[in-house]
Amino acid sequence: MTGPMTGPMTGGVRLRPLTVVEEGDEALVGDPATGTFVAMPAVGGVVISALLRGASQEEAAAEAEAFAGEPVDLPSFVATLAELGFLDDVPPGDGRAGAERQAVRTAPIQMRRWIAGVSRRAARPFFGRVAWACYLALALFCLAVFVTSPSLFPSPERDAFLLDDVGLSVLLLMPFVLVSTALHEGGHWLAARAIGLRSRFGVDRRMMLLVLETDLSQLWTVPRRLRYGPLLGGIAVDVVVLSLLLAARLLIKQGVWSPAPAVDATLAVWVFVKLAGLLWQCMVFLRTDLYAVLVNALGCRDLWRVKTLLLRRAFGRLTPAQAAELVAAAPTDLRAGRWFRWVWLAGFAGVLAWFVFFVLPVVVATLAWTADRLVLGPFEPRFWYALLCAALLLGPYVLALLLAVRERVRR
Repeated sequence: MTGPMTGPMTGGVRLRPLTVVEEGDEALVGDPATGTFVAMPAVGGVVISALLRGASQEEAAAEAEAFAGEPVDLPSFVATLAELGFLDDVPPGDGRAGAERQAVRTAPIQMRRWIAGVSRRAARPFFGRVAWACYLALALFCLAVFVTSPSLFPSPERDAFLLDDVGLSVLLLMPFVLVSTALHEGGHWLAARAIGLRSRFGVDRRMMLLVLETDLSQLWTVPRRLRYGPLLGGIAVDVVVLSLLLAARLLIKQGVWSPAPAVDATLAVWVFVKLAGLLWQCMVFLRTDLYAVLVNALGCRDLWRVKTLLLRRAFGRLTPAQAAELVAAAPTDLRAGRWFRWVWLAGFAGVLAWFVFFVLPVVVATLAWTADRLVLGPFEPRFWYALLCAALLLGPYVLALLLAVRERVRR
């Protein structure tokens, strides 16, 4: 934005309630209400901070010139802010003043409003240093249990089906998965509340799987060191739940606790579901929690997109427009993308292994059970019962496929 000034600079500029976070030689500026954030040179942050204080354009230009050591083109910069939607263009006294703008959609299916609910004071103790030390200890406990008691490691053929009736077991498995996912996403939300941020929930897909996700866009309003808690909040909840489940199963195995067999079977299903979800989040080559932690630690802006562009260049499929986009990419993204693209490509084997171990046995057993009942014909109640169970099991995969097709059509 440095250069000769053009156009008049009179009066002040009314901005929306923007946030400015300094990150090295850049400033991260955004509107928390809409979830729109952009990185710009640090001098841009100086101008916006001045305007937010109520400075006139002349005063903001003077501060920017003192910072940059040369004149700045403030009218052009203000025009850019207008294009980004950062100007409060509703006159005071207008009936629309103060109206909440709709947040930018980051998932195909998503809540419109940000939610708070729990106070920062109530959530903070769960994500302090002592709490994180406890979560680490519980994670080590889970690992020790699996190493010393391999029989407690879940087996899909044995642990995914709570009852002898495969269909009813599938019907019961869905609530387990939904509750487990809700607890995980609730961990993200609660950790965000611990630093005073709001979030919202949505539905997206990761390759062939449908996932619930928490939009943590407002993390860009806080320094990088404060972002790790909300990013790891879901895994923290997973670890707590898994440790409690394993502790209960360990007591049963050691004969300390002797509940009904159905209780142990229920605990086994919970361990299977929770461990599958926890290992999924460890796949850094997908847009999972640990991927977000990696991006934050490296200071990347759009590693996922740069990875795609670098792969296209490696295979000779880069268009001129994409080449220009790659040239303009952030240096941190380019450095990380050079090795992350191959991690992502090799990650398909990891996803396939996860799918083969955790998902495929359940799907195969259910389809075999369904096929035995479909041959009875539509006039038999068991035909429709089997069809319902199969639909509930395969429905999320079909929806993920439809979302992928819709994304493709939009592009």
